[in-house]
Amino acid sequence: MRDAEIKRNTKETNVLLKLALDGGKVSVDTGVGFLDHMLTLFAVHGRFGLEVACKGDTFVDDHHSVEDIGIALGAAFREALGDRSGIYRYGNFILPMDEALIMSAVDFSGRAFLAFDAEMPAQKVGSFDTELVEEFWMGFVRNAECTLHIKKLAGTNTHHIIEGIFKSAAVTIRQAVTVDPSLEGGIPSSKGVL
Repeated sequence: MRDAEIKRNTKETNVLLKLALDGGKVSVDTGVGFLDHMLTLFAVHGRFGLEVACKGDTFVDDHHSVEDIGIALGAAFREALGDRSGIYRYGNFILPMDEALIMSAVDFSGRAFLAFDAEMPAQKVGSFDTELVEEFWMGFVRNAECTLHIKKLAGTNTHHIIEGIFKSAAVTIRQAVTVDPSLEGGIPSSKGVL
C-alpha cells in the first residue's frame, strides 16, 4: 500500500495527516482557510487521497501551522514511497492559471533542495501571509527528500500565482510518484539506489 499516516505534535501544533498516493478521501481542516483551499486543490489535481487536521497557535500567526503541515506532508510522501522502487521519479509541468503561468519540476532523488522563484505582488491574500508559501514547500522538500523547482513565469494576481503553484506542483508530483511498469519494481537510478 502506498499510504502513510503522520502525527506531528509540538508545543505549537498538533497535526494528523493521512496520504494515499493512489487516491482516496479528501478532507482538510488546518485552521488556516487559505491553506485548506490550496491543499484541497493539491489533492484533487494530484489525484491523491489527503486528510489533514491541525490545531495550531494561529492566535499568534499561521506560520507554525503552515510549516508543520508542509513537514508532515513531505514525511508522508517519503513514508508512502518507501524505497521509491518502480516510480517514474521525475515530473514537470507548466500550468496556466488565468494570467499566471507557473513551472514546476521535481526529482524524488532522496536529496532535499528547493529552488523557489515566485515573487508575490502582494504580501497577503486575505489574512494569509504569502511568504508562507515558500516556507510550506521548504518543509515539504526537506521531509520528502526531493528536489523541487518552482518558478513563476508570469502573473500579477497573487491568489492565482499561489493557486498555480499548488496545482502545478500537484501534477508534477503525480507524474513522479506514478508507478512505471517498465521498471518492474526496480529503482529508477543507474546506481541502483536513491
